[in-house]
Amino acid sequence: MEVTQVENVTRVFKTGNMETQALRGVSLTIQNGEFTALVGPSGSGKTTLLQIIGCLDQPSSGQVFITGKDVSKLNRDQRADIRRGTIGYVFQFFALIPTLTAYENIEMPLLLTNTSGSERKERVNHLLESVGLNDRAHHRPDQMSGGQQQRVAIARSLAMQPKVMLFDEVTSALDPELTGEVLRTIEALAAAGMTMILVTHEMGFARQVATRTVFMHNGKIWEEGPSERMFTQPQTPELRQFVASSLK
Repeated sequence: MEVTQVENVTRVFKTGNMETQALRGVSLTIQNGEFTALVGPSGSGKTTLLQIIGCLDQPSSGQVFITGKDVSKLNRDQRADIRRGTIGYVFQFFALIPTLTAYENIEMPLLLTNTSGSERKERVNHLLESVGLNDRAHHRPDQMSGGQQQRVAIARSLAMQPKVMLFDEVTSALDPELTGEVLRTIEALAAAGMTMILVTHEMGFARQVATRTVFMHNGKIWEEGPSERMFTQPQTPELRQFVASSLK
């Protein structure tokens, strides 16, 4: 069964008398266990699409199905319920609570559930180990590097055992060394079969690790396919130009 299905989605933003069409009839299906990279120039609609899939925004028209449920018409509270139980979302900036330790930041979403204290402890310790931060459990964000903070953010999103993980430019605020830390964590999740959608400018990573790459341009899906083919045999002039410019 498809974890995520987007059908003919549009998104129009209105500012006064001005309208901006961010998405123009986008359709996309993400299979269970698939790792999809969304790539394309700035302003192509990648983050808008991710936010709609992540129930942070609603489409102007079209439908979005998460684990078989149409979420496109839900109200804000209903979308929040879907996010808590089904979707993990990791942002460009870490959004950790500065007064809490790594352990407490990861535990925080579990405190909103009926999860027992012993289960919370077991799950948080497992997640700290999985992102390689056992030795930072009691450090606050200002005592950790940017890469470590982003790995805490990933672990926090995993705490609710989501069906699908969404990553929005999670390495763009990091220097190259710290970027590697975070990408290795995402690669390990991919190897474990987690369903993931990643908006990224890390073309080498998308090519090597993502199951499939989707190229967006002018609010549309311009081209999609197996990642290796997308980067070595682009079918459209727009993707050829994008790949060439990303390799400079």
